[in-house]
Amino acid sequence: MASHREYLNFVLEQLAGAEGLRWRPMMGEYLIYCRDRVVGGVYDDRLLLKPTASALRLLPDAPREEPYPGGKPMLLVTDMENKSLLQELLEAVASEL
Repeated sequence: MASHREYLNFVLEQLAGAEGLRWRPMMGEYLIYCRDRVVGGVYDDRLLLKPTASALRLLPDAPREEPYPGGKPMLLVTDMENKSLLQELLEAVASEL
């Protein structure tokens, strides 16, 4: 199942303060970049981030899910309302990559 553009727009609104934020369509899904590094993506209308040490520290209870069948598990972001946490998260993940 592909992600909806409306959900991507919602995610981008929530992440709007992150430095160097951009996105790119990829096979019906969307890759999310921060400072020219792929930090995660929108897969099946879910925001998934790479499980870096910072991401694990900021989201200790986040479930791990595959972005697509056979893909490496990533962290599912469940709290999409906390904009400051989301921005901190993206920038921290980008710094580690």
